[in-house]
Amino acid sequence: MSGNRHFDAARRYHDATAHTPQSVRTSGHRLDWDTKPEPFKIYPDLPVVPLPRDFPVPAQDALVAMSAPPAGEARLDLERLAAILFFTAGVTKRKEYPGGGMMYFRAAPSTGALYQTEVYVVAAAVTGLAPGVYHFSPGDFALRRLRDGDFRGALAIAAADDDMGGCPATLVLTGIYWRNTWKYQARGYRHLFWDSGSMLANLLAAASALDVPARVVTGFVEVEVNGLLGVDAEKEGALLLAPVGAPGRPAPESPVVTALTTSVIPLSPSDVDYPLLRDAYANSSLDAEGEVHAWREADWSPAPVVGDSSVALPAPRATADRALAETILARGSTREFSGAAISADQLSAALWHATRGWPADIPSGLVDLYLSVHAVEGIEPGAYAYRPAAHALELIRRGEFRGESAHLCLDQALGGMSAATVFFLSDLSLVLDAFGNRGYRVANLEAGLIGGRLYLAAYGQRFGATGLTFYDREVAAFFAPHATGKDPLFVTALGRSVRGPGKSPAPLQMTRA
Repeated sequence: MSGNRHFDAARRYHDATAHTPQSVRTSGHRLDWDTKPEPFKIYPDLPVVPLPRDFPVPAQDALVAMSAPPAGEARLDLERLAAILFFTAGVTKRKEYPGGGMMYFRAAPSTGALYQTEVYVVAAAVTGLAPGVYHFSPGDFALRRLRDGDFRGALAIAAADDDMGGCPATLVLTGIYWRNTWKYQARGYRHLFWDSGSMLANLLAAASALDVPARVVTGFVEVEVNGLLGVDAEKEGALLLAPVGAPGRPAPESPVVTALTTSVIPLSPSDVDYPLLRDAYANSSLDAEGEVHAWREADWSPAPVVGDSSVALPAPRATADRALAETILARGSTREFSGAAISADQLSAALWHATRGWPADIPSGLVDLYLSVHAVEGIEPGAYAYRPAAHALELIRRGEFRGESAHLCLDQALGGMSAATVFFLSDLSLVLDAFGNRGYRVANLEAGLIGGRLYLAAYGQRFGATGLTFYDREVAAFFAPHATGKDPLFVTALGRSVRGPGKSPAPLQMTRA
């Protein structure tokens, strides 16, 4: 049995990377701009497969796309794959700064706009694409071929998932540690899953809107997946697998997975190693196919709901009246909230559509949502717990808590000037007992997924959102005694931007699906 069952490791990591006012003030960490990582991973010598830029646009309503299971029947061709990649991880706009610096904004949000999540494609039955293992290059919107041949069978074995072998393609999301730890140090392990979860929200919504089946696989043997991709496991690791396309005939026996010797342009002149992060990844890894099966069979029994759902929310709107593609192109983390109110209908729709579960190999419900409501028409300001099954808010404490909420969010005004700030908490004792250290990954991933959906719901309804970090213990104390025994994992603030609703930039050439 691997170290995954020794779940005290995840607890040690979580506690060691907790923020307090004192730890933030005394950290001494300064950003070294000379070593800031480059925004793109570049393989200079690999064969390039340009992706078509006349791909179909996911024109389905944003709320419908993000909450409807992606279970369509459309054939996965290169054009649809290109659309999924673009709306998941593509460059949606560029901004040049004085002095010649360029900022590349992506389809999905990322902590600090550092974009450490990479996407690989293991494909063999995608019309218009030769079988192989590819790296997605968002900078020039192309695939680069790492391996020739059909390796779906090897990936299916690593994931203990026979159906994966028959899917036309599987997207593999990985995290490059240094690209995030450059700013956030060892706490970046949490960010790997927040950001890949936010990207996953886009992926599932885009697949649904394009009528392409998609699902999530969180259990797999890391050493086999990382070996298939040829990544340096000391610096980059696989985070999740997303099979896309309707299953067909099972894949033939995979070619032998040999070691890759591809060259990669260094991200920085030098980097800093954070053993605490690497150990957290290793301690939550699975070592064999049998262990993956056993992990999936874990018994998950969330704690019973305590208290009354005393504040009924309006029936959620079925549509946002904004297409998914337009929503993603308009999205950008809000830099300053105005403090103006959103409606109860808008908050209701955001919470409902963000929390309808996910098509994954383990249950959802590892994360609970708590809110500090500041300016929502028809809802009294105060601290609340959200109950997804009842679609209602449970009042914990009445009051104007803008100042307290801003303080909890690392003393950032965004946390208090929002209309509502959503805090994601989890009973880590229950999660780790059921799923081992890997449960810590999945809880953070689910928080990132719901946070990503809140982004889509906000921009779909033409207001704003931003993800924030926080003082760990103070968040739990703020929602006590209701949140006793729970740990905060992530924060998403919702509200109206000072600059008003985002407008869609001119997109790449696309065709409407």
